[in-house]
Amino acid sequence: MSSEQRPAPFRMPERLFAELAAGGGSAAAVAFLERGERARRLLLLRTLLDRLATLPTPLTPATEAWHVLKEAATRAHDPVERLLLAPATGGWLAHVLRRAHGTASGPPLWADAGHLCALAVTASLHAGTDAELRVPLVDGALTLPGLGLARLPDAEGGLTVGLARTSGGELTLAGPGRHGVTTSVTIRPGTAGSGNGPGSESGSEGAGYGSAAASWLPLRTLTHPAPTGTVAIPLDDLDPYRDLDDPLPPARLDAAETKAWQRVFEGAVTVLAVPGGVGPGRLDPAWIRSVVPWGRTSTDPPAPPTVQVSASSGDSFGAMVIARPSSALALAETLVHEFQHSKLAALLHLFPLLDDDREERYYAPWRPDPRHLTGLLHGAYAFTGVAGFWRDRLAVARDGRTGGEDSEIAPPDDRAAVEEEAGYHFALRRLQSRLVVRTLLAEGRLTPQGRALVSGLARTLDGWLREPVPASALARARTAAALHRTEWRLRNVAPTDDAAYPAATRFRLDRASWPDLRTHAFATRPTVPHTADEHLAAGDPGAALARYADELAADPAEPHALAGWIVARATLDPGRTARRMLARPELLQPQPSG
Repeated sequence: MSSEQRPAPFRMPERLFAELAAGGGSAAAVAFLERGERARRLLLLRTLLDRLATLPTPLTPATEAWHVLKEAATRAHDPVERLLLAPATGGWLAHVLRRAHGTASGPPLWADAGHLCALAVTASLHAGTDAELRVPLVDGALTLPGLGLARLPDAEGGLTVGLARTSGGELTLAGPGRHGVTTSVTIRPGTAGSGNGPGSESGSEGAGYGSAAASWLPLRTLTHPAPTGTVAIPLDDLDPYRDLDDPLPPARLDAAETKAWQRVFEGAVTVLAVPGGVGPGRLDPAWIRSVVPWGRTSTDPPAPPTVQVSASSGDSFGAMVIARPSSALALAETLVHEFQHSKLAALLHLFPLLDDDREERYYAPWRPDPRHLTGLLHGAYAFTGVAGFWRDRLAVARDGRTGGEDSEIAPPDDRAAVEEEAGYHFALRRLQSRLVVRTLLAEGRLTPQGRALVSGLARTLDGWLREPVPASALARARTAAALHRTEWRLRNVAPTDDAAYPAATRFRLDRASWPDLRTHAFATRPTVPHTADEHLAAGDPGAALARYADELAADPAEPHALAGWIVARATLDPGRTARRMLARPELLQPQPSG
């Protein structure tokens, strides 16, 4: 491992590209993407080291820290490789390079750049080498990436400089204390027992972050059994570069929340355990590199769709920021969704896939706002994976299993309900993804590799469109898709009938984000409908139309009710007029005043 080495050129085998283009990917394909990420990471490190060579710093200079890290790599190659390729390391690299280019802000640049010293300390601990580095401390704390957080007792607050000494896997950390004297702690990360520093509690949770007793907070992990042994995935609530953009302070989960994460993760692993195949929706949890809990939730979070927050970054392959869902099924779907984004981001680092002017003017069926082409491509790839996930759930239900946390044989009534719900989500996501794929192919902005990728998705989705789905689930999916597109146009598109009107100015100036209340609400068929939406979901557009009309009497241009009225009317009276209403629903609402 050396940043000075030029990574050898390599070519992706056609077989692996074909797997990824279909929306899936085998372990070999994912490993190839990681090889590409490694090459990119080393190039970025070389660029960063060049930029830091002349940076004034009170810390150990970057070249010396890099030397410590390389020496450790010669003795503990695999752990140091994992450290350099960890998602948070990628997030740090991207952030510091943005800062060097003046496109991000933060504390003094030497403090952000000094995270390299923390990486070197961690590498030295893995290798058992001797090292001494001046490191940045925040409120007396030093993050050891992939291991945990060391915290000095009675430390001076704010940004300070500490001294980290390593020897034989043991760390002695010293820095300024609150009373003008040096304070120190000695710990042996990853082992039981304590060092001889004041307040040291190595291997102990202490009383939680912020307590004088918590000198060492180990990294949380989510564990699950695998054929090769127990797999541990970081549940990262400590690393400052764990998020998608700017650094974050530690946000330690309490014990109850950590146990809740483990329970729902174990269930998600069971849900994902579908044997055979490498198609879209299949995910080996061992491919995930970290899960970052978003915010702090109670032990029992609200049911969907209240909690639906997840995100990922192309700089942090295999990581995902997630608000803990209320069920294992929801977490499994989210893991699939976000890992699809990671795969596509890695492909975009290897190949130019499209020529995107980044103008946000396209309809995305899973967003409230117009999107650019790159956003469409990401959405199409992610939701093709989600469609495959629900296709597997549908197959599991038809086999007589719930596909839930224990995968036990389900009673017939439960089996039918699971089949209805899975069929709905499969039908909805395949339909929406195919619509976006059609847009991407029609725009003529794809490179040869991009066209091959999107054509692969199209073949997958076209095959799925011919697969049977319960009739009622299919009807609700088509209705939900029409409702979303109609409401999106009502809220985003300016009501002009001038065909020559410039496309860039056709969007409403008063558009704003809006909640998608129907995608999940239509997943199940209401047995006793009351609202207009419930009547429409139950397959009674006549009753729905009357109730939408009542709502529109008070506000004739209210987008949610007007979208429902248009779709219900088109369902009752299909034909040319209905097609026109669905194609340009914004023409039915009055021009904005003023």
